[in-house]
Amino acid sequence: MLHKGYIQVYTGKGKGKTTAALGLSLRAVCAGNKVFFGQFMKGQECSEKKAQLILPGFTLEQFGNGCFINGTPTEKDISCAAHGLERIRRILVSREYDLVVLDEINTAVFFKLIPVEEVLSVLSIKPKKTEIVMTGRYAPQEIIDSADLVTEMKEIKHYYNKGVDARIGIEN
Repeated sequence: MLHKGYIQVYTGKGKGKTTAALGLSLRAVCAGNKVFFGQFMKGQECSEKKAQLILPGFTLEQFGNGCFINGTPTEKDISCAAHGLERIRRILVSREYDLVVLDEINTAVFFKLIPVEEVLSVLSIKPKKTEIVMTGRYAPQEIIDSADLVTEMKEIKHYYNKGVDARIGIEN
């Protein structure tokens, strides 16, 4: 159990935001903490979904309609995101988890699936001992201002530019 929890943001156009949050989650679970990992905008199969089968204290839920990444969001996309934010609110109120991850929440705000004011409202009920991590490109200034730690991932070079697709166990 943490004595004091902070708000962390992992943003930027470089690879590694979700990966960093998963690494922190592994570290937290191995230290005896409970982790809730909520994935916004994701509903597809991914390797990290299996973690809850082998890591006691790790729970992962997805709040997406497939994998919306661009274009115009549908009502279903918006509904899934709203459900996810309400689930995060209930998780925080329960005080059951030491680390709560809002994966891709910044991107969900950018695409107007969730108003930034609603995210800030949820952050305002964060228990003192709960750590929160928010990932995703395009972190709005209001989220950055509310955070205690902000890391920007910067792409220098990426093999996607050479046509390499997402690989199971690395990007997926």
